[in-house]
Amino acid sequence: MDVADVEVPRYTRRQVAEILAGLMLAMLTSMLTTSIVGTALPTIVGELGGQDQLAWVASATILSMTASTPLWGKLSDIWGRKLLFQIALVVFITSSVAAGFAQDISWLIAARFVQGIGAGGLAALPQIILGDVVEPRERGRYSGIMGAVFGVSTVAGPLLGGFLVDSPLGWRWCFFITVPVAVVAFIVIQRLLRLPVRPRGDARIDWWGATFIVGAASALMLLLSLAGKEFAWTSAPALALAGGTVALTVAAVLTERRAADPILPPRLFRNGTFVLASLASLTVGMGMFGVMIYFPQYLQIVKGMSPTGSGLMTLPMVLGLLAASISSGYLTSRTGRWKVYPVAGMVLMGLGFATLTLLDVGSSLALVGSGVALIGLGLGLSMQILILATQNALERSDMAAATSAVSFFRNLGGAVGVAAFGAVMTTRLHDELAALAAQAQAASGDGAPAAGLSESALGSPEAIRALPAAVQDTVLQAFSDSMHTVFLMGIPIAVLGLAFALFLKHTPLRSRS
Repeated sequence: MDVADVEVPRYTRRQVAEILAGLMLAMLTSMLTTSIVGTALPTIVGELGGQDQLAWVASATILSMTASTPLWGKLSDIWGRKLLFQIALVVFITSSVAAGFAQDISWLIAARFVQGIGAGGLAALPQIILGDVVEPRERGRYSGIMGAVFGVSTVAGPLLGGFLVDSPLGWRWCFFITVPVAVVAFIVIQRLLRLPVRPRGDARIDWWGATFIVGAASALMLLLSLAGKEFAWTSAPALALAGGTVALTVAAVLTERRAADPILPPRLFRNGTFVLASLASLTVGMGMFGVMIYFPQYLQIVKGMSPTGSGLMTLPMVLGLLAASISSGYLTSRTGRWKVYPVAGMVLMGLGFATLTLLDVGSSLALVGSGVALIGLGLGLSMQILILATQNALERSDMAAATSAVSFFRNLGGAVGVAAFGAVMTTRLHDELAALAAQAQAASGDGAPAAGLSESALGSPEAIRALPAAVQDTVLQAFSDSMHTVFLMGIPIAVLGLAFALFLKHTPLRSRS
């Protein structure tokens, strides 16, 4: 018996709402895990040591989460959605407790790596379970709410992390705080979700395909996370990772073409909607994570805001995402039409980045807020609708693998965006600082001011604000010009996403007869 032949129970609207609550709690814990630790890193390193391994505390979770995402969907076809969802929750809860009790930096990194594996399941499986419980025509209203939770938790994580670090609870509660939420999600799903056990039949796990897919994703994530920071892009480690990514990708393609039950069925890539939605999700991830990481730098360095203040300035983005995601989901369910929303979303995201390119040292907060609000609206109109369109275009037997794959490409886009935006910003900043240092040296007649400017400008926001007024003005202008280039880079990304969205074929959403 095939997955598509399994009869799924019918649920009342109240039952769907209760199940949705459990799925939303799981997504909340998953997204908070990847974003909450950023503001706590300086404190963590101060207590545990290991400054040279600082990047791995954040990168370990993103790496394992992205690499494991494609596997959860396929395994749920074999062992059942509910069981896999509960396994992901148990892995997440156990590793979160372990991270909270970490006694050294290596312990914390190992716990964060395992935590990312659980978070990968919590990011992908709720979308798949919603696809089992609700038909595409009605799914829009619920997926819009889930999309809002995804965006809000991702953006609000750094603000919550800063609050916990400053409170008497301390940084360990950045890991403990998600545990009770995950426990509640486990109880809700255990009590309310009644999905039939999917017959395994002669299904076998494609272990070779899984190995090559995870290996290729891991090598690429390591390259994007470490190149330009731990080693140069043209260094031997970077070239080795790039070559490994290509070799493992080729091996994965060859293996999946021959596998009896592949992790990523090649037939998915013959479906135009799946391919275009995956590529559009890649651009969404690039834009979202790029602005999330580098926008606070503009606020804290150029505008002189505190970490908490810069977190509050993301509220226009959160509110825009929330409003757009919920309203587009509701309208999609009501009308059955969905294509207009990702198209409009990409346009709004591009307008948001264009607005941010106008920012300067003296820009008003109203202009700042309007730019990120437009990006939030664009993300809210695009993220969940792309997954919904993919699920609607494929047979139920391919829904889990396709949903996981689209989520994988969005996470991969985030890693690509962070790396690309960071490389552009670093290059432009060094160029600006070199020019300013040369001007300062020419004006002073010796090299001392130039050296002092170069060293101080790369320090913390507090160190920059302590500079003499004249030097501080030039440094802030350098950062402002660098951020202008970063935001300018977001415009072609949005244009590329718009092209993918325009070529999507509109297929009316299916309804249960």
